[in-house]
Amino acid sequence: MKKFLIAVLSGAALLAPGLVAAEVTVLDPMVVTATRVEMPMSEVGSSVTVITRAEIESRQAVHLLDVLRSVPGLDVVRSGGLGQQASVFLRGANSGHTLVLVDGIEVNDPSNPGRSFDFATLPVENIERIEIVRGPGSTLYGSDAMGGVIHIITRRGAGKPSGRLSAEAGSFKTYQGKFNVQGGTDRVNYSVAGALLTSEGISAAGTDYGNREKDGYERKSASLRLGLTPTDDLDLDLFFRTVDADADLDTFAGPYGDDPNNTFDTRSTYFRAQAHLFLFDRFWEQTLGFSLTDYDRSNSDDPDADHPFDSIRTQYDSQLAKVDWQHNLALNQANTLTFGADYEEETAESSDYRTYLDWWSGLPTSSLNKFSEKSARIAGYYLQDQVRLGDGFVATAGLRMDDHSRFGSHTTWRLTASYLVEATGTQFKATYGTAFKAPTLAQLYENSVWVSGNLELSPEESRGWDVGVEQSFWEDRASFGVTWFENRFDKLINTLYNPATFKYEYENIDKARTQGVELTLSLRPVDALTLAAGYTYTDTENCATGDELLRRPRNKYNLMLNYRLPIRGEVNLDIIHVGERDDIDSEDWSQIKTLAAYTVVNLAASYDVTENFRLTGRVENLFDEEYEEVSGFGTPGIAGYLGASLNF
Repeated sequence: MKKFLIAVLSGAALLAPGLVAAEVTVLDPMVVTATRVEMPMSEVGSSVTVITRAEIESRQAVHLLDVLRSVPGLDVVRSGGLGQQASVFLRGANSGHTLVLVDGIEVNDPSNPGRSFDFATLPVENIERIEIVRGPGSTLYGSDAMGGVIHIITRRGAGKPSGRLSAEAGSFKTYQGKFNVQGGTDRVNYSVAGALLTSEGISAAGTDYGNREKDGYERKSASLRLGLTPTDDLDLDLFFRTVDADADLDTFAGPYGDDPNNTFDTRSTYFRAQAHLFLFDRFWEQTLGFSLTDYDRSNSDDPDADHPFDSIRTQYDSQLAKVDWQHNLALNQANTLTFGADYEEETAESSDYRTYLDWWSGLPTSSLNKFSEKSARIAGYYLQDQVRLGDGFVATAGLRMDDHSRFGSHTTWRLTASYLVEATGTQFKATYGTAFKAPTLAQLYENSVWVSGNLELSPEESRGWDVGVEQSFWEDRASFGVTWFENRFDKLINTLYNPATFKYEYENIDKARTQGVELTLSLRPVDALTLAAGYTYTDTENCATGDELLRRPRNKYNLMLNYRLPIRGEVNLDIIHVGERDDIDSEDWSQIKTLAAYTVVNLAASYDVTENFRLTGRVENLFDEEYEEVSGFGTPGIAGYLGASLNF
């Protein structure tokens, strides 16, 4: 790998002779998610990463996971190939501690036991940018934002009607077709996209354990963004996205996992309508919105030759409805006051009917478990003051109170500060805040054969801080950053065995700590060449046992190189290294197994045959690295894809 990196950097130098180029204006990215108010990145105290549409297209990304893997402080794990369950860990927090938004819509699944979002199914079409905010975010976003917030923002249409048709085919009999159309005037804008992807896939249970049956995947998706501007001070927006995904599963990780009849189907719909209004010469800005998230998931597994007595029929249904009203008061040029309220109601229900061979009696048996429809409601109220003092110093102070229908009220707060020394291009920033996560509906009400809910649960709590510095130089052609962080989690909910009932019960029993360092580097020696690198060190601890938290690597680094060819094309190289991490041994669930470190190299290239016609190609896992993200589950080997797109 070292020789390969040297070759890459040497090649970059040859492609970019003379590291002297014409002056380039570098725009300061605008960020909304960190403070709920649009502001330049140079004024934001939080740790934020912004992924643009240009970056997504350069990598030829197909899935949201593909672009998140290189984010500092963010770890991705997927239990198998395409369509298999996928999770993220922000700064070592649990996967359910990351709030995921799509155009302001909360998409965490209320029927999931941890109320987490499954990243396996969300495609990247029609995405304009992704904002990742690391650190406690409950002050502005309420429950689920203990580790941070990932916000996916859809492309807004503008200009004359235009569009793109694209198709791609490649390894594992994978085929994809996409389209998007957009346009707009001063009064109307629209953006529509759709995609279909099918793949024969790989075995979800790892082939190293003797599994051979391939687990296919099919996904259909569509999205719409529609905007109206009746007056210069009023915007009306409508967002809609739907995903229909069917994935084949395996029964177990590790040995004997193959199961040809096991399928998991997911139907998800996200909707939001909002009005954005300015009053009193833009002194008062307000946004009123209504969002709805709907999930319909089902698991079906009929008997087969290897599992003659096993059968599963499971259904999960959930909805999340939310009303939010935000106000921004521009008190003066140095002070913006933000306050608002939101009210949400989540409902979920499930049923599980299965037959199996009882281990004790050796006889076929069956069970039926129903989670009848339950609901919970949260009303939240928040206040944030943003102050500019002198040249370059920006601070925010925020406070929030949430009232839950089961456990009552909970208060969180956050402070941030950013100081930009414009003469030297140095930005200092820091945050400190608290966060919480409400018990999920499953944790409150579940009553299955093995697990019981607990209506006396308290919310999980956390507190965290980070301090960082970012330095730009060489006329903004280069920059580096370093951030130190620490988070402490209390009252974490886990299951505890009760010998009196012979069942596990949810209890607030765990504590955890995470701390580490994030390093970033970007370099643009000439206009056509961009290099970005990152390194994250994460130290985690289960405070009860002293063990490291599962599936969180101590060391992770990435390197991205993008070169725009002088012959109307570009080449993009991604290198991602993930260090050793612990996981439950798939061959002996009572043991912990250390998964080996791995390095994956992805290469993508495109060529513009004409102004409107582009050819694309990419190779994933270029050196055919063998590795496991989750113990016992498979990962794809080297894979190649060719495609073409037509702009109109």
